[in-house]
Amino acid sequence: MGSLHNQKPEIKTGFPGSIIKPLDPEEFRRQGHLVIDFLADYYNNVDKYPVRSQVEPGYLKKRLPESAPHDAEPIEEILRDVQNDIVPGITHWQSPNYFAYFPSSGSIAGFLGEMLSTGFNVVGFNWMSSPAATELESIVMDWLGKMLELPSEFLFSGGGGGVLQGTTCEAILCTVVAARDRVLRRIGRENINKLVVYGSDQTHSALQKAAQIAGINPANFRAVETSRSSEFGLTAEAFRAQIESDLKLGLVPLFLCATIGTTSSTAVDPLVPLCAVAKEFNVWVHVDAAYAGSACILPEYRHYLDGVENADSFSFNAHKWFLTTLDCCCLWVKDPSALVKALSTYPEYLRNRASDSKSVIDYKDWQITLSRRFRSMKLWLVLRSYGVANLRKFLRSHVKMAKNFEGLIAMDRRFEVVVPRNFATVCFRISPIEIGGNRQVVSKEEAANNLNAKLLETINESGKIYMTHAVIGGVYVMRFAVGASLTENRHVILAWKVVQEHANALLNSSS
Repeated sequence: MGSLHNQKPEIKTGFPGSIIKPLDPEEFRRQGHLVIDFLADYYNNVDKYPVRSQVEPGYLKKRLPESAPHDAEPIEEILRDVQNDIVPGITHWQSPNYFAYFPSSGSIAGFLGEMLSTGFNVVGFNWMSSPAATELESIVMDWLGKMLELPSEFLFSGGGGGVLQGTTCEAILCTVVAARDRVLRRIGRENINKLVVYGSDQTHSALQKAAQIAGINPANFRAVETSRSSEFGLTAEAFRAQIESDLKLGLVPLFLCATIGTTSSTAVDPLVPLCAVAKEFNVWVHVDAAYAGSACILPEYRHYLDGVENADSFSFNAHKWFLTTLDCCCLWVKDPSALVKALSTYPEYLRNRASDSKSVIDYKDWQITLSRRFRSMKLWLVLRSYGVANLRKFLRSHVKMAKNFEGLIAMDRRFEVVVPRNFATVCFRISPIEIGGNRQVVSKEEAANNLNAKLLETINESGKIYMTHAVIGGVYVMRFAVGASLTENRHVILAWKVVQEHANALLNSSS
C-alpha cells in the first residue's frame, strides 16, 4: 500500500534494556496515521479483492511463526504482514459486492466513534466508573427511541429505558432471564421445568440458545410452524393453539420472541394479534428487529412496529444497517426493574454513594457481564454526523437498489422471487421450470434445490460477489442482501450479470 512504502521504519521500543512506553502520545500519533492510511487504502481498493476469502482452513498457521517475537517489531513490518497474510483470509464485509447474510455497515463516524471509545478505554460498569458513558447511553437511547416512534413507556422519560448490548443474542438472553425470574417469583423456582419459550420456525437460533442458557427445559422450546400462506410470519392462531396445548400439559407459557425481518426471508410477525394473545396468557413479548429495525425510522416502514406498544421489550442492531460498527445492539424495556432484579449483584467493592442513592443507572445490572464498553460514543457520532434525514436517505437508497435487483430478476424468465421482498433483501432462485429432462431421479423441487445450491457455490467461488442462502418452506433460495455502505446501483447491476453468467454455464452444462 502506497502510504506504507514511503515510510522508513522507526523503532522506539525495540532496544535491549529499554522500557516500553505503550501510550507515548507522539508515537501513538505516528503509528495511528499509518493505520488510518492503511485502512483508507483498503477501503479504496476493497472492491478489487475476492469478496469471500479464498483460503483453505489452516492457511495462517503455515505463514506465522510458532511463537511470539522476543524483541519489538516496527508497525510498518506488522502492517505489511497484515496486508500479505491477514487480508487474504478476510471475507470483505465492507466490499460493495458483499450481499451475504445481513450487512455490517461501517462509516467514518462509526469508526471514529469506536476510536474515541477505545482511546478512552473506560470500563463503564456503573455510573461512578465513568458518568459520561452511562449518561450519554441513556440520552442516545432516548433519541433513537424517539426516531423509531417507540411508545414513551420504553424511554427513560416515560419510565422505561434503553441499554446497549453487544448483540441480539445478549439482548434476548437478558429478557428471557428477566421474564423467567418474574414468573418464578410467583410460582416458585422449583417449577422452572414448566416454563415454555415460543418462537416460530423462522426465529433466529439466538432464542433457542438463550432458552438453554437460562435453564429452560429443552423440551419446552417451541418453534411454531409457519407457511407460505402467511408469508412465513407467525400467526396468532398458531401461537394460541400451541399455548392451549401446553396448558393442557400443565406447562407455563413464559416468553414469545416476535421477529420483524427474519434472517431467512425478512418475514414479519404481526405484533398486534400476537401481543393480544400473549397478554391473555401473561407471556413476555420481545420484539427482535435486529435487521429491519433500522428501516423503521422511515415513515413508510414504521407500520411494521404497530403493536409494539403491547410488547415488553424491543431490540435492533445498529451495527447491521445503521452505519455503526460492530458491536452495538439497542435494547429497550418497559420495566427496567425486571432486568435489574434478575441480573443485579452488588458486592462491597462496587459500593459507592451514587449507586446507594438510587439516583443513577448502573448498566452492569442490565446485562450479563460486569465490564462494558463505551458503545454509546460511536452511536452518538453516527446520529450527529449524519442526522436523521441522511440516515433515511441511506436506507432508502438500499431499498431502491433491492427493488432494482428484483426488477432484473423479473426480466429473466428462468428466475423467480420466492417470497415477497419486505426491505432490502431479495430471495430468489432458478425456477424448477428450467429443470429439463425426463430422467429425473428426484423431484423437480429437489433438483431445483440442488441446482441453486451449486449455482450459489460457483458464484461465491468466483470471488466477484458474495451471497448466502436459506431454505424456506423446503425451498432453497439465494439471498441478495443490499446494505454495504459502499454499494451503488452499478454493483447491483454487475452482481446480476455475474448471476446470469454462472447460470448460463450451469444450465448449459446440465442440459
